[in-house]
Amino acid sequence: MTGIKTTGEKKLMLFSGRAHPELAEEVAHQLGVGIVPTKAFDFANGEIYVRFQESARGADCFLIQSHTAPINKWIMEQLIMIDALKRASARSITVIIPSYGYARQDKKHRGREPISARLVADLLKTAGADRILTVDLHTDQIQGFFDGPVDHLSALPVLADYVGAKVDRTKLTIVSPDAGRVRVADRWCDRLDAPLAIVHKRRDKDVANQVTVHEVVGDVKGRVCVLVDDMVDTAGTICAAADALFAHGAEDVIVTATHGILSGPAADRLKNSKVSEFVFTDTLPDPSSLELDKITVLSIAPTIARAVREVFEDGSVTSLFEEH
Repeated sequence: MTGIKTTGEKKLMLFSGRAHPELAEEVAHQLGVGIVPTKAFDFANGEIYVRFQESARGADCFLIQSHTAPINKWIMEQLIMIDALKRASARSITVIIPSYGYARQDKKHRGREPISARLVADLLKTAGADRILTVDLHTDQIQGFFDGPVDHLSALPVLADYVGAKVDRTKLTIVSPDAGRVRVADRWCDRLDAPLAIVHKRRDKDVANQVTVHEVVGDVKGRVCVLVDDMVDTAGTICAAADALFAHGAEDVIVTATHGILSGPAADRLKNSKVSEFVFTDTLPDPSSLELDKITVLSIAPTIARAVREVFEDGSVTSLFEEH
């Protein structure tokens, strides 16, 4: 007899960067595991140091880090952590990115522009990531930027079930804030059995975040409108869309988005908006610092934890989102 036999038992280890530790703790709680103790700090010149306090040899490692502000720092920290796991002889490295940075730069709109979403995917792969697990990418094709498995989770069930339980379904209309969100809005319509409307908009190509709303396609008069989007950043687009709905006779407007970035003038725009409620998930740190009663944050941790368990047990992540 030659060789050595092992028990062959698999080991799951969960690691977290410093960007959004609250979400990592909740995912760990859902999985019933602890987060691996990690020593991480910044040198005086801004360089990042990371060292894991436990051996990762032969383990299936899951590294969670949300790309929040300051986004470049946290992406770099994640790359360094991936490299550390690769050099620590991890069996596999699954990168959990609840909110994928640079996702809006997924194609060239004009000449001499980068495709930064592809660059981030290349960096993750080069660092040593075997798999990406993320939530509601800005566009589905970003999955193809990564040369390996990508589990694209959806926050739609969490958001739609919350909205469906609190509004009168007979008065509900799902609204896409632009043509790009129509497919997602259509899935909301199927889940809540509601009609669809679309806000047609045009951007100023020379001014960032500048949107001019033109018209509403669909019947919204006297209806409770739910605007569905993947992210709210400066809130210019979504608040302008809400104004257009009210101008066309909407009784109420609720805004839902997976990622509540809420940068720059977002706080003032949300505060001054006639929208009754903004509903986000916690893929990014809690925006409660804005002190707005109209913000509701739902937990995405159970969804991520179930997906992690399916990946670890060689199950089906797709089955989590199939309609029964």
